[in-house]
Amino acid sequence: MKNTLRQISVVVVLLATIVINILADALPINGLGTGTISDSFHVYFVPAGYVFAIWGIIYIGLIAYAVYQALPSQKENPRVQATGWWVVLGGLANSAWIFLWHYQKFVGTLVAMLFLLATLIVVYIRLGINKFKVSPSETWAVRVPFSIYLGWITVATIANISDVLDYLKWDRFGLSQATWMVIVLAAVVLITGLMNFLRKDIAYALVILWALAGIAAKFPAEGVVTVAVWVAFGLVAATLAAAFILTSGKTPSNI
Repeated sequence: MKNTLRQISVVVVLLATIVINILADALPINGLGTGTISDSFHVYFVPAGYVFAIWGIIYIGLIAYAVYQALPSQKENPRVQATGWWVVLGGLANSAWIFLWHYQKFVGTLVAMLFLLATLIVVYIRLGINKFKVSPSETWAVRVPFSIYLGWITVATIANISDVLDYLKWDRFGLSQATWMVIVLAAVVLITGLMNFLRKDIAYALVILWALAGIAAKFPAEGVVTVAVWVAFGLVAATLAAAFILTSGKTPSNI
């Protein structure tokens, strides 16, 4: 009974999350588009609009996961059992973020985003991504979707923090926006580099690269910022390649 309740809850919450995300711009909620609000902040860590099309891939992945975990054959899958309720919590946090963002409760959005990030980290760890092999169906219906989701929420969390700090009129310790952006990019390279060497997760790294390319596309002629973004892009790609070269054959690959 507990497993059935979990399976149903995952399906209901994920479908509701997807619908709320779509309606956020389709209505739009509170008369404001998600991107319109984002553009009101004066920060560099935000990609061009087309980059947000990745949500379509995330939605497809979440639907695939919802269907897969609901199969009778997966009711006793220990990885699905260990992550299902965390996925539900993440879906609730995602939905809460949408309403908080559209009603411009920006400090609240950061709380919701950090909670969502935390749930995805727990899911990622409990799925054992790239720590051991699973069936191809589980890889593509469970692991890859959450690698992509976690990758994007990593980006979204950094962007959310940047937006909230701008909203609070933080002076960046007296540093210029360009200098602060270089520091932020260094953190992105560090986080992704660690992920590359610890997990060799291609899907996760590709999301980060997609976002960085999108930031460069939005700010194609911002001097040091543009250069720094492309340097970060190159370093992320290089650490991914190095991880595969230096640890070849030691760790299962996600895709």
